[in-house]
Amino acid sequence: MPRQPRRRSYDQYCAAARALDAVGDRWTLLIVRELLAGPRRYTDLHADLPGVSTDVLASRLKDMEREELATRRKLPPPAAAMVYELTARGRELLPVLTALAAWGAPELAERRPTDAVRAHWFAIPLIPLLRRLPYAPAVLDVRLDEGEFHVRTDGSAGGGAVYGDGPAPDADARLVLDADTCRALAEGALTVEEGVKDGRIGVTGEGPVAAALRGE
Repeated sequence: MPRQPRRRSYDQYCAAARALDAVGDRWTLLIVRELLAGPRRYTDLHADLPGVSTDVLASRLKDMEREELATRRKLPPPAAAMVYELTARGRELLPVLTALAAWGAPELAERRPTDAVRAHWFAIPLIPLLRRLPYAPAVLDVRLDEGEFHVRTDGSAGGGAVYGDGPAPDADARLVLDADTCRALAEGALTVEEGVKDGRIGVTGEGPVAAALRGE
């Protein structure tokens, strides 16, 4: 087997430089974003990372395995598919992505014609807001025009997955809002409570969490 070339390094004795040696390549942190939702097949990753080539995606995943950020495993039958998932070290990047999302939220003021969008891309900036709600921990479905995802505010299910595509079978409540409201929440211009009160966020569901979200 040919020897794999060494990845380029900043060669600086600095914690930030060492971190960028591992995750500073283009697409790596966006792959982490996708895998924070739980195990994903290669084809699913490629579909939700519009613009990445198959060669680059394969290369980044190999790099992430070498850096022990991600691993591969085969799902049991009947699925029997190969999936990628984050290691514990990889999941530790959630605060990094959360901080980047907060810093970048003002750049979402205007959606460009070339911008792709997936509903679950709004999960990262919403997670810290939902975790601060007085009725957390909870499982919350979030529905946008672009699709639906769910957030587990304690991050305990699915091997540490903090969010996932589609509704959760055990959701405590469903929030219905649009992308502009998500942006306002991410920027800190709106709270969840204010959004519900103003009618920008709809709440459905039975039980104490849904009732508390509605202010009942």
